[in-house]
This record gives sequence, C-alpha cells and structure tokens, in this order.
Amino acid sequence: MPHSHDLAPNSDVSPWLETLRLMASEMGPKRPFQSSLTSILRKLSERHGFLRPHLVLFDPETGMLRLSLAEAQPREKHGGYAPGVGVTGQVFATGRSVIVEKLKGDKLFLSLLFERSDEEMERLSFISVPILAPMGDGPFAAREVIGTLNADTTFVSRDDLEQRRVFMEVIAAMIANEAAYLQEDLGRQRRLPAQRSGDFAAAEEGENTFVAQSKVMRHILEQVAHIAQGRAPVLLCGEPGVGKERIAERIHASSPRSDVPLIICHCGTIPPERLLSELCGYQKGAFLGAMQTQKGLFEQANTGTIFLDAVDALTPPAQEALLRLVKEHTVLRQGGSGAVSVDVRVIAATSASLEALVAEGRFSRELCERLNACALHIPPLRERREDIVPLVEHLLSRLAGSPEEQIKRISFPALELMTRYFWPGNISELTSALQRAAQYCEDQVIRAGDLPPSLQTAESSATEAGLSLGDAVTRFEKELLVDALIKAGGNMLKAARDLKSSYRIVNYKVKKYGIDPHQFVYKNKNL
Repeated sequence: MPHSHDLAPNSDVSPWLETLRLMASEMGPKRPFQSSLTSILRKLSERHGFLRPHLVLFDPETGMLRLSLAEAQPREKHGGYAPGVGVTGQVFATGRSVIVEKLKGDKLFLSLLFERSDEEMERLSFISVPILAPMGDGPFAAREVIGTLNADTTFVSRDDLEQRRVFMEVIAAMIANEAAYLQEDLGRQRRLPAQRSGDFAAAEEGENTFVAQSKVMRHILEQVAHIAQGRAPVLLCGEPGVGKERIAERIHASSPRSDVPLIICHCGTIPPERLLSELCGYQKGAFLGAMQTQKGLFEQANTGTIFLDAVDALTPPAQEALLRLVKEHTVLRQGGSGAVSVDVRVIAATSASLEALVAEGRFSRELCERLNACALHIPPLRERREDIVPLVEHLLSRLAGSPEEQIKRISFPALELMTRYFWPGNISELTSALQRAAQYCEDQVIRAGDLPPSLQTAESSATEAGLSLGDAVTRFEKELLVDALIKAGGNMLKAARDLKSSYRIVNYKVKKYGIDPHQFVYKNKNL
C-alpha cells in the first residue's frame, strides 16, 4: 500500500471528515459487522457520489477473489478474480492502490462484476485500494492483504481522483476488522452449506442435536428429513451406542407429530411377562392386581410417535400386538372385549438381524417385512471416523458439572489415539472415555495418558523411547496446528491469526502433515 498523500491544502476537508465521523460512529465490537460495512458503502455513494462501491475479499480455500458486499446490484452471473488478474487482482497481489482514469480502453480493467453502459465507460474512473489484515502483535507483525475496496467515480481531475483514493485508503484501514470478520463468515458459510441448503447436517438448538461431518451420516440425515414427513413404520438398525434413539428423536421432532411427546420404550429392560401389558394396557380385573383400567404405551402415544428400542426382544404376543397396531391401527387391551383405535407412528430399533430371527422362528415374518419397508442402517463409529473429533468437542461441551466443563482442550496425541481406536461401544463408549479422562487430567488438558487403558499404546501416547528432537518438534508443531484449527472451527485463516502466522505458512504445514481442516468444522453442529 503506498504512502497516503495529504489531502490538497485548498480542498474543503470538512465533508470528508464528517463522513469518517459518521462511519466511525457505526462501527465497534457490539455492532453487526455486515450491517456496518453495508452502511459504509451506502455513505460512499450517497455523500460523495461514488458509484458501485464494493468489497472484494480473498477466499483462502479456493485462492480466488470474490465479490463479498456491494451497494449496487452485481451481474447475475458475476465471476471472481485470480490474484494478479485485472485491476482488483493487481491491487491484491501488490498491496498498492490503483487509479484507472478512464474505464474504456484500459487493458487491466475487466468489468466482470457490474454492468456498465458505453457512456459510463467513457466518462467514469475506477479506484481500487487494498484492505490489510488487522494489525497483529508487535511493531513488525506481518500484515497480509485480505481484499480490496473498489468504486467507480466521475472523472473531474487527477487531483480529485488522488483525493478520493486517499479517502478510500483511510476507510479501508478503518474497516480492516469488519472485513476480516466478513471474510471468516463467508468462508464458514461456504464450508457449512446445510444451514442454507440442507447439504450438510443442519444445526439445531436444544437436545435434538447431531454431529454429522461424515458423508454417510449427512446422507442419513437427509433421509431422516424425508422420512419424518411420512407415517409408515421406521426401523433403525445398528450396533449398540450408535445413536439410534437420537435419530428417533430427530425423526419425531421434524415430523408433523412433534407437538405430542415422544413415547420411548426400552423393550429389552422390561420383563417378558410384563411386555404385553406395558404396551397394550389392561382392563380392570383382567388379572390379579388389576385394580383399575390402565392405558398401555400404544394408547399413550396416540396422535404421536412411539420408539421401541430392542424390538427384537419382544415376545410373540407383543409382536402380534405390534403387528395389529401397524396393520389395523388398533390396540387390544388385556382383558378387553373390543379393539381401541389409535393413530401412532412406530419407530423401532434393533442391534440384531431381524431376518436371522425370522429364519430361527423367533420373530414374525410379516412384522419384519412391514418394519423393513422403511429401514435405516446407522454405521458404527469406526466406519465414520470423520465424526470423532467433532463428536469429542461436542460431547465435552455437553458434559455437565465439574471437572468436565473446565476442560480447555484435548492434546493432538489424544485426538490421534481416539481417531484410530476401534470403538466397539460407539458413541456411548466415547462419552464414557471422555468422562473418565476429564476426571484424571491435569491443568484442564486431556492427554493420551488420561484416556482408558483400552485406548492406549506406547506409540499413540507419545511415550516411546528414543524420540528424536526432530520428531518431538514435529509432533509439537502438529499438535499446535490441530489445537488452533479446533479452536478456529477448521478456519485456517483464523488459525493463522491465533498462531501469529500467515495463512500461507499454515496452509503449507497443514498439507505437509496431511491434516484435513474440514474435520474440525464442528462448532454449533449437531450430535
């Protein structure tokens, strides 16, 4: 960025200073940065006749310069600039402002973002100034160019253009923080498209939350969104601890029946002799001790949803009652003389193969076929390892009470160990491992040695003998990078700032160590 010249001594600076005062009054840590930037662009247009003022910011993930905010309507299909290409790309690459006195005929001016008439191309000029990253710590801290502030303006004189260029440079310095926030926000939105289009696991507040970083779980959640709108029975299959109950809660919460509480029945925990009466209820006097008529869980779930966990544990009479419910939408209480009509959606879950139980004669074939008509298989954690790191962070944030809520971070060796472990108990085992580690850890940092013995090896806990200085430095550097990426939610630009380094260095190190930043994009995501 060139040295800013003083405004011409004979010029009337008061309108410019008043505009700067108004802009400064609308900025600050408690002001929404995007609305502040929009207001600044509007003032450039309304108070000083700038045309099409706009911000172009660098996207570190794609390596392109993108239009990020504009006061005027851009082209319907506007493009981006590569660094060094066009006026904007040259300003970004060199860090020096550029004035184009006349748009028409200028070889560098590409006019990719906005429509301009031939008459405008003849009479308008263009000014582009660099926006530098916010000042780092120390007097010699490096400042990278993160984008440009651009605008058209009517040509009056070269001195007038120089004055306007200085004015824009001052504004570019004022908005450095806001522009950096906008750059991070745009990058976050690009990586998390589900909050706009549903392509990624949608974030939700409250208990019904998910972490779905892996493609397989994102696909399952897409299926859940469609299934939730129907009425057919659903069968959730998967090993114990994979989150079948949480999936059932999500289906119910996303369904038209969400205003009625979900009824949950863990069939495997109910004594077999009591299963039928629990599900179907009973009439007064149906058996010794039946002092009054009692509605079963099927009737209690009327107009809503019932979740039957471990449906493979149902006795033959209970299977027959469930088949009647899904076929005829009726319930026959024990000791009752007539069927009771109910409107219930059934979500069943099993860790066993119902087909194998059918072959053994232990499960109703017709019931199995009806439940399997809409079945989802929830993969074990070892088959979706991309979910482990975000799950760890999310689970730690949910653990209530001391000392878990005091945990500051998890060391890289511990994370590496957890991502390699087989997890036979899936998310349930992961939760228990974190609870144990939180109790054993020191200085609020979970390390490999704090995890259960079943997870630990000499290699993964970094206790192997003969570790060279180079290997130790590499391990420490890698741990610092991962910790910064976890804190930044996978945003390499923010991680670079936290490490007081440049984006290019962080990007190089990430590629060198084979780290995938996207696995750390978990903040406010769902489990």
